[in-house]
Amino acid sequence: MTEQVQSDSAVLLHFDLKLEDGTLAESTRRENKPALFRLGDQSLSKGLEQALLGLRVGDKKSFSLGPEEAFGPSNPDLVQFFSPRDFLDTGVPEAGTIMLFTAMNGNEMPGVVLAVTDESVTVDFNNPLAGRRVYFDIDVLAIDPEQEEDKNAHIAG
Repeated sequence: MTEQVQSDSAVLLHFDLKLEDGTLAESTRRENKPALFRLGDQSLSKGLEQALLGLRVGDKKSFSLGPEEAFGPSNPDLVQFFSPRDFLDTGVPEAGTIMLFTAMNGNEMPGVVLAVTDESVTVDFNNPLAGRRVYFDIDVLAIDPEQEEDKNAHIAG
């Protein structure tokens, strides 16, 4: 296995993602299902990738990322207004409901219902963590785990 996380490494890790008030937003430890990420494939923010670079198997790291480094700032253009009539099939949701909406291109995207009035339903399509500082606790379990399997398969085969 690779000794250190590099810019193109696959990294298997456990993480806790917390908000400023300590609320746990996401955790791989709850279900004991570590996450596998590939650096450089655009699935992680540049800030998170930078925090992982140079880590080794067994390393534990705690750090925070500001909105620009993590999930980006909240974009007011992603707050949309709908008519309650748009919800005839599903029923008008309550504020706080997370719903899947189908975009014009057919992709589904989650939205958080912010407010409901007789005239409109306000939905926020920003990532729920956009605009927030987030805190990570990370344990590196393996680096390039599938590459190691591929090498072993190649050597054995």
